[in-house]
Amino acid sequence: MTPAAVSSRRRRGRPSRESRDPDEARERSTARRPSGRSVRLRTVLVGAAVVAVLLGAIAVAWLSPLLSVRVIEVDGIEVVTYDEVVDALAVAEGTPLLRVDTAAAAQRVATIPRAASARVQRVYPSTVRVTVTEREAMVFFDAPDGTHSVDIEGVDFAVEPPPMFTPRLVTPTPGTGDPATRAAVEVLDKLPPDLRVQVETVEAPSSSDISIVLTDGRVVVWGGTDRSERKAAVVGPLLTQPGERFDVASPDLPTVR
Repeated sequence: MTPAAVSSRRRRGRPSRESRDPDEARERSTARRPSGRSVRLRTVLVGAAVVAVLLGAIAVAWLSPLLSVRVIEVDGIEVVTYDEVVDALAVAEGTPLLRVDTAAAAQRVATIPRAASARVQRVYPSTVRVTVTEREAMVFFDAPDGTHSVDIEGVDFAVEPPPMFTPRLVTPTPGTGDPATRAAVEVLDKLPPDLRVQVETVEAPSSSDISIVLTDGRVVVWGGTDRSERKAAVVGPLLTQPGERFDVASPDLPTVR
């Protein structure tokens, strides 16, 4: 065997220093790993940096004129005017967007008599968007001060001539909060569309005694608001029969006279 081979065998068989001293190897490995204290410190520092960045961004958004109100957009208005909405909104130009209380602003806009509801949104970098849903007349009634329009919620919202084909409401005490008024518009809303356009008058002596007078003079006795879906399904076929008075107050036993 050559001297080189002997030397190679000796090198292969010689244990390493780490294998000869396992305790020293463990100590070296432990020394290379970061301690729990240093890991916690690093985590705290990173967290603090993130918080500082977030606080800085909020401060910029809160104070910077670059993120302030410069434009007010209003959608959904036809009768309500832009100036009415802006006045009710009460948000000054230059107000930082983050300071705009959108819920409170929407409530202010919704106090406009013709506004059924309102939504206010911040649109960055500099816009407040207002979306208005206007009230629409379902019926009207005559009063000493003029013609009043009532919407689907039974709210008396305007004194003005109603749109064409709006039915007249006849009831003892019409207006907001009146049960008979609310029942009358609820019944009208349940009618099939092709029948609703034929309604000339809704008579409501009480909330449980409602009748509908059509433009051709025929009368539909509806009764109360109970089972209105069933009544609406029955009244169409019933009106194909000859007669002047069609009673669906008891929809399982409708009658024609």
